[in-house]
Amino acid sequence: MIQFVSAFTVFLMLHSIPAIPNIRLRIIRSIGKPTYILAYSVVSLAALVWLFSAALALDYVPLWELRPWHAAMTFVLAPIGFFLVLAGLMSANALSISIRSAGPAGAVTRITRHPVPWGFALWALGHVIANGDLRSLLLFGGLGLFALAGIPMAERRARKRLGAHWEIYAAQTSVWPLAAFVSGVQPRSDTALVAAAMATIALVAWLLLAGGHALLFGANPISVFG
Repeated sequence: MIQFVSAFTVFLMLHSIPAIPNIRLRIIRSIGKPTYILAYSVVSLAALVWLFSAALALDYVPLWELRPWHAAMTFVLAPIGFFLVLAGLMSANALSISIRSAGPAGAVTRITRHPVPWGFALWALGHVIANGDLRSLLLFGGLGLFALAGIPMAERRARKRLGAHWEIYAAQTSVWPLAAFVSGVQPRSDTALVAAAMATIALVAWLLLAGGHALLFGANPISVFG
């Protein structure tokens, strides 16, 4: 448990401290943006591998009896999560996490203005339900809560950065997924949304049908239906 707590603490620090604008800008000025992105990616990946390894080293403590519908929930929630994360990263979005902050807001923001955090949260929830054990609750539940905890912070930063333009951007979307449609906002599509859908289909096919999940994590999700 000590190793897991240590790994999770390092992971949280890696994703919290650099998110502070002043600290991030200071680091980028010191080493340059390309070096920063490369170093941050490598260190984050190493921390994630450590975190998963530490979680797998914990004792298996079941929390509920697993049923086929538990696994089925992952087959629904995880692909939706993948799609939101990919679409969110590829779409212009001045309101939340994206690799493209400039330009007209992407179509995915009509679903929610925070697609990346919601995507991670749905992916995590699906894995908590399907595994039903303490270590999965700690790992995936912790990751999901961390993702959702970033939404209020993103809201504050966007309001401060956009000023009077905030209301214009926010009027076409919502914090809660699909809530904007209920209020009358019309859905639309764009290249990023289509590309994310195609990439999600390819990724899910590789993970489930080509043995990708078993290769990476040593477990075949489809076997529960066998």
